[in-house]
Amino acid sequence: MQLACCAVLAWAWWRATPAIYIPPALPAAPKPLIAAVAPLPVQAAPADTTDVAVVVRARDTLDSIFRRLKLDLADLASMRALPGVRQKLDSLRPGEELRLTEHEGDLVGFERRLSTSDTLKIRRDAHGFVADVLDDPLETRERTASAVIDRSLFDAVAAAGAHNQTALALAQIFGWDIDFALDIRPGDSFVVTYEELYENGRYVKDGPVLAALFRNNGRVYRAARYVDPTGSANYYTPEGKSLRRAFLRTPVDFTRVSSTFDLHRMHPILNTIRAHKGVDYAAPIGTPVHAAGAGRVRFMGLKGGYGNVVEIDHSQGIVTVYGHLSRFAPGVYVGSRVSQGELIAFVGMTGLATGPHLHYEYRVDGVFKDPQSVHLPDALPIESDWLEDFQQRSAPLFASLDGASVITLVSR
Repeated sequence: MQLACCAVLAWAWWRATPAIYIPPALPAAPKPLIAAVAPLPVQAAPADTTDVAVVVRARDTLDSIFRRLKLDLADLASMRALPGVRQKLDSLRPGEELRLTEHEGDLVGFERRLSTSDTLKIRRDAHGFVADVLDDPLETRERTASAVIDRSLFDAVAAAGAHNQTALALAQIFGWDIDFALDIRPGDSFVVTYEELYENGRYVKDGPVLAALFRNNGRVYRAARYVDPTGSANYYTPEGKSLRRAFLRTPVDFTRVSSTFDLHRMHPILNTIRAHKGVDYAAPIGTPVHAAGAGRVRFMGLKGGYGNVVEIDHSQGIVTVYGHLSRFAPGVYVGSRVSQGELIAFVGMTGLATGPHLHYEYRVDGVFKDPQSVHLPDALPIESDWLEDFQQRSAPLFASLDGASVITLVSR
């Protein structure tokens, strides 16, 4: 009887055994899957990371930025060694923003916007750094601003809620007709329609000016941006005339005009009445000097009181002269052709000069003309085949400019 009871109990225990041990066995099956995904948390940024936004300064390099942030230069070397990445990391632009992600002093992420549509993103994973260029276009918003100038164009643009990029764009667009260093006076006004660029709802920068109206000393100037079928963007009047001229009015960014065109000037060094047949633009030594127009370099070197000088022949009897230079730009030589705005030299004080400045002359058939007032030849108008398309696209923009009220507060 005891043997029978033991047999029954053993049989019951054996039948119950699967019910007891099968549930614990179930988690064992997915173990290979857990092992496969285990590295994933390493690829993602740790929870306790720190995001650092770095605004690039003049003459900054990634090497100097890494040293400033006390980051490992070996990480920078590893990033640069990634295929196709080195060029995208170098040539930083002053004012641009870089985003770095750190974890316990180590770099785990890096982001740089390459253009309005592309972003370079580098992240650290279990095997090192991985780079991707993402198609990440910025959001574009159109905005119109207007203001009356009280002290300066930059102050007025800021009061209207725009930024320095737009102020510089206005000066470049209308700079062929208006000398923004000398001609701007209180009471002048502007209306400008431009783009603002946003990333994930965050303002990034002002985009291109789409259209603008500028009132200066009683005269009204209008311009609209047109991208032609070749992809080239320029600004034109409502009639399709280019606002550009064949020559820049001033070939250097200057701080002040230190001496004007004067045929009866007392020379500051020679102390005699001696004609000053050009304009002197005071600027720090090393300030870039640009070709006022397209042409061929006919002379480059030392020449008496001019010191280091460049002379450019623009054909049709026009010659421009750039004197007192500190040095010449690489690739510029006698006989070389230069385009308008091309870097040709740097401001200095060689020759007869009391301080650093550019002496600039404009000659027509050997006759010296005042560079500040001489009539500059027009650039070519818009192609006739494109004129109708331009006028259709620009008409609403011009109409909105003319109807805008000039105020210092604007609406989006």
